[in-house]
Amino acid sequence: MAEPFLNVTSSASGRAWVDRLDDMQSRTAQAIAQRTGISEILARIIAARGVGIDAAEEYLNPTIRGLMPDPSSLADMDRLAARLVAAITNNERVALFGDYDVDGASSCALMTRYLRHFGLEPEVYIPDRIFEGYGPNVAAIDKLIDNGATLLVTLDCGTVSDGPIAHAKSRGIDVLVIDHHLSDHDLPIADAIVNPNRADDISGLGYLCAAGVTFMVLVAVNRQLRLRGDTGQPDLMQLLDIVALATVCDVVPLTGLNRAFVVRGLEVARRAANRGIGALALAARVTGPLSPYHLGFLIGPRINAGGRIGDASMGTRLLALDDEHEALVIAAQLNELNSERQKIELDALDEATRAAEAEIGGGEGPPVLVLASANWHPGIIGIVAGRIRERFERPAFIFALQPDGTGVGSGRSMPGVDLGHAVIAAVEAGLIARGGGHAMAAGATLKAGQFNAFRAHLSETLSRAVGTARSMTALKIDAALSARGASVEFVEDIERAGPYGAGNPQPVFAFPAHRAKFAEVVGASAHVRFQLTSDDGARLKAIAFRAAATPIGDALLTAGNDRKLHIAGTLGIDHYQGRAEVQLRVTDVAEASG
Repeated sequence: MAEPFLNVTSSASGRAWVDRLDDMQSRTAQAIAQRTGISEILARIIAARGVGIDAAEEYLNPTIRGLMPDPSSLADMDRLAARLVAAITNNERVALFGDYDVDGASSCALMTRYLRHFGLEPEVYIPDRIFEGYGPNVAAIDKLIDNGATLLVTLDCGTVSDGPIAHAKSRGIDVLVIDHHLSDHDLPIADAIVNPNRADDISGLGYLCAAGVTFMVLVAVNRQLRLRGDTGQPDLMQLLDIVALATVCDVVPLTGLNRAFVVRGLEVARRAANRGIGALALAARVTGPLSPYHLGFLIGPRINAGGRIGDASMGTRLLALDDEHEALVIAAQLNELNSERQKIELDALDEATRAAEAEIGGGEGPPVLVLASANWHPGIIGIVAGRIRERFERPAFIFALQPDGTGVGSGRSMPGVDLGHAVIAAVEAGLIARGGGHAMAAGATLKAGQFNAFRAHLSETLSRAVGTARSMTALKIDAALSARGASVEFVEDIERAGPYGAGNPQPVFAFPAHRAKFAEVVGASAHVRFQLTSDDGARLKAIAFRAAATPIGDALLTAGNDRKLHIAGTLGIDHYQGRAEVQLRVTDVAEASG
């Protein structure tokens, strides 16, 4: 363990604080600052994320052209692109089958917009999360074929849909799969499967979300059309706002090509080219330029609300349309659904938290929390799993049970713990009916009586990985800062190393020996809001999300106006009534010794 930062060995959350940079990275940061002329703190942020001296300039200015590999490096890409070219050339009836989350909606919207450019109007089918579940099903496929489809394209699903795809083929329709989910199974008998996570793919693009893979497909299709002498292909760069939305919301690593997708996609999104994204930003009362935070925490949840407790196709329709009035109507509906979802989620989270506390008791508790209740709405279990994982620092799987004892579950993991592979292994062992996913998120369907065996399987399979991951939960600090130093200009400068998210963590700053003045609990989610104050009188708006009745919240609320604390968190800019103001989002708190 590195030397504790500010001598914090056990914070309010029970963690040690350590410098994110080791000695070699510190020297690299100094060299980057000297060569490029950027600030020392920005250089530290870049070096801590593994960027070398020679790569610093490119890292600060990522481009699609510089980071995108040849699309043909993906297995089956040329075959899949050729089949789409044929569909465009022959003006075929194309059906799209997507997932009900933001990534699925975005992938379908991308393909819809692309095909529409050539005069095709694909029929889009998004399954109902509760009644149909994830992935293609026979009844839906029959409906699409009966409506005249000659080509079925699955987006963000299909890799494990052997039966439904075989059924589609038996009815004489061609099937293309565009996906990114893991599978250890033999692939279904589709005409082409583009998935960077299929076992025989060597592209190294497994970190892409489905919309990212779809964008690569469209690049390949454009190229094949140009080689045929066709002109007038769509400008794909104008679709990057949709790719950025999916990349942020699917919590894939914001590194490499993904980072370029989001940087350039945000530039497109800020021009409000997509009516749907613009309408959702208005409904969510977004102020200031769109940021990854807005995409991930304000716009994305509203799209997901349709799939969770409403009409799952609303998100795709919204992202694919150009009519401003219709966009505003759908966005308002999704906004209402999101408010309803939040109420349902809070009730479920309260019950799940109590159940998790009972599981853990006074000891270490199980390595994976697997909880189930008949009271939980299937549409919000993924969100609850994420909250429980965050609160108890271990993977969590939340199941909504039906009266017959069957259940549908959603799991969220932590870095270093591959939940998707564990679920796939459970399917292969016959422990659960269905399941799949990727390292950080997975889903499963249980038959009656399978719950205990699945819980035992996860604990046994993941125990060592969870133990290792939890032993490395020290809070990594990028730099120390003062309230006066946290200016708008400073935050804008460090944003040059963004966008931040999975794989490119938001910089965490420690504010040594500051006061938490006027702390109070606000909002239904019980946030703790206060003013961070330094000895020189500088003040900074600060908030600890969902912190009431937690050790961090207790420390802030009982500190008063005089006791000094070390306070760590991330910085963002809050735009209100045309004024930009910095806000600290608290991660942890520790007593200031001496």
